[in-house]
Amino acid sequence: MGSLMWFRKGLRIHDNPALEFASREASHLYPLFVIDPHYMKPDPNAFSPGSSRAGLNRINFLLQSLVDLDLNLKKLGSRLLILKGDPAEVVIRCLKEWNIRNLCFEYDTEPYYQALDVKVKNYALASGIEVFSPVSHTLFNPTDIIKKNGGKPPLSYQAFIKLAGEPPPPLTTVLTSLPSVGLLGSCVISEVPTIRDLGYGDDEQDEFSPFKGGESEALKRLDEYMKDKKCVANFEKPKGNPTAFLRPATTVLSPYLKFGCLSSRYFYQRIQDVYKTMPKHTSPPVSLTGQLLWREFFYTAAFGTPNFDRMRGNRICKQIPWKDGDKLLEAWREARTGFPWIDAIMIQLQQWGWMHHLARHCVACFLTRGDLFVHWGKGRDVFERLLIDSDWAINNGNWMWLSCSSFFYQYNRIYSPTTFGKKYDPNGDYIRHFLPVLKDMPREYIYEPWTAPLSIQTKAKCIVGKDYPMPVVSHDSASKECRRRMGEAYALNKELNGVVTVDDLKNLRRKLDEEGERQEPKAKRSRQQLIG
Repeated sequence: MGSLMWFRKGLRIHDNPALEFASREASHLYPLFVIDPHYMKPDPNAFSPGSSRAGLNRINFLLQSLVDLDLNLKKLGSRLLILKGDPAEVVIRCLKEWNIRNLCFEYDTEPYYQALDVKVKNYALASGIEVFSPVSHTLFNPTDIIKKNGGKPPLSYQAFIKLAGEPPPPLTTVLTSLPSVGLLGSCVISEVPTIRDLGYGDDEQDEFSPFKGGESEALKRLDEYMKDKKCVANFEKPKGNPTAFLRPATTVLSPYLKFGCLSSRYFYQRIQDVYKTMPKHTSPPVSLTGQLLWREFFYTAAFGTPNFDRMRGNRICKQIPWKDGDKLLEAWREARTGFPWIDAIMIQLQQWGWMHHLARHCVACFLTRGDLFVHWGKGRDVFERLLIDSDWAINNGNWMWLSCSSFFYQYNRIYSPTTFGKKYDPNGDYIRHFLPVLKDMPREYIYEPWTAPLSIQTKAKCIVGKDYPMPVVSHDSASKECRRRMGEAYALNKELNGVVTVDDLKNLRRKLDEEGERQEPKAKRSRQQLIG
């Protein structure tokens, strides 16, 4: 009788209770990962290379993590088994063929995996197979937090902190060997596929993220970061330089937490070990442990809120008549807004699959309540596709937060697309790196190149409107209009106690558009002044 260890996230050996349980007293251990077409099959119609759900950067990061997991399993006398197909169907077939006694996998709160788990658990339990599915992707079990809060998730960080307490420690068990893999029957097992094996051509992406996937890389990065005890103790969000790209001003451990290459419990313990050696350290919500707790807060809110990933039917989300704005969305997504600070961030996202949290804040605010007034869900979809650390709960939570749709409601506080980056990088080195078309633009014009005289633009070999686009909006008039629209939407939500219908939104949008049309002559004058 054997144990099946089904890897989904949790792509690691350390602090992996499902793997530890699966290896106990099993005659054979089957470590399995299923290549899911839902996430991996090439989609030629997507706006960037990748599948229908994920860009190539994230797919490549996952494949690197699987290669590393396979190598680490081989060191323990095992190997990673790779099968392709619908995960629920594949796992059920394996349970039938491999004479499995225990099915082990890490619990996942994401709706997609929840649905898969129901199918697999139902079959396993009906077949007399023991199922062990521990919570180890997060510090806490969201179900426990929700139960403590009377059946509803806490919707403020401070309320969550009061309920959470101290997380359980990571496992102290260190695996030194694993049971061998048993007979595989008719299952056709493959090695970890390459990008080409999955059907992607070599020319689909020029370069991949500089951040390499895998548990080994995660632990190496963690060790390096923990050496600077002063930096760990003094970490304070939202401080940090969003323009630092050669050496990012943060841990860059989020992709490893997302894929479970790094245990959040082990990360938490390592931080506590540093704190014990320092005379003082920062505290939540701004500290390093505070950031892990933010992750927990969003996981709990997402797990306990139906329709968390949409505006309609989401009880915690303000109903706002966002514009359709497809052309504006494309300009933002493709780094053609005409605002170098915004466009450079979006280029970094495309190339690296990652950017600093303050950079994320800026582009999310710009797309939604700051300038373009495009629905936060459309920006969320772009991040979900392109970020290597895209996480369903955190991505949705942050987009609702930054669009002032939930959690945070000070919609008058807007990130400037021209001055925010300048205070960190007055010379514009970040912009020059990711937007080389502007590399010769003098520093006084680098954040607003449309204000440069034509002679300066000519000398810099960048004519605005030809070599680099004009701004899609005038920030001053657009942000003013966004504040007006947000104010009207907030007033409607308050008047109707949050029960806003589709017709209510249509009527409000019509009213706002009519008022906007009356303001259009002023907006045109602003754009003409902008062009000069």
